[in-house]
Amino acid sequence: MFPVSPGSAASPTVRDGGSLDLAGVTYRLDGVDAPAFDQLCIDDHADSWTCGVEARDQLAKLIGGREVHCEDLGVDATYKKRHVGLCTVEGETVSLNQSIVRQGFALDLEPSAKGRFKDDETGAKDNRRGLWKGCFVAPHEFRGGRKDGALLGGSCRADKDREIRGVLFPEETAMPSGCNIKGKFAVRARFTGNVGIYHLQACRSYPAITKPDRWFCSEDDAHAAGFRKAYNCRAPVHPRM
Repeated sequence: MFPVSPGSAASPTVRDGGSLDLAGVTYRLDGVDAPAFDQLCIDDHADSWTCGVEARDQLAKLIGGREVHCEDLGVDATYKKRHVGLCTVEGETVSLNQSIVRQGFALDLEPSAKGRFKDDETGAKDNRRGLWKGCFVAPHEFRGGRKDGALLGGSCRADKDREIRGVLFPEETAMPSGCNIKGKFAVRARFTGNVGIYHLQACRSYPAITKPDRWFCSEDDAHAAGFRKAYNCRAPVHPRM
């Protein structure tokens, strides 16, 4: 067990629907599974929807420019540079963790949630809030590139399974604004415990990656998702003093 520290209160920067930067620490919201920034879903009109961007924006709206306090639950076991947190907005009694699930923009994540947000997930599902109004795969399925994962949401159609998966995992994905790091799932990378390989603009392989599986906004985001850097990347050039 990691020792629990009090954390700190400040105005955070939201990274995605399930993580934020606060007082120099990146916190992953404990017990929730929120879409990655580049995840696509299908809305209730059967159109492709940048649900990862929307989840980030919804978390930012919940904060509304107010101070946030995060109870530091220790280092994230999946990525040591990140911490796990239970975060609450100043003046609110319900945590951001619970609120984002209640709004339907994240799922209850077991076993870490220990059932705390299951009723909130059920309520969002029954009322078709957030992600549940359309069709999507669980965020952890998307991050792992598991294209055969269960389809979730009130607008999924069994007779359109193939077409739906083609939308959720397109061969070509548009680059989110400001997120130009390309990620490719790779079998070889899995032998070293990674999901795939990411390519920076400084990598010789970058131009050849015309159909990335993932887009990342920073190398930290890529590492947190289980990707390693391509070996053919040039080292950054630092100006001489």
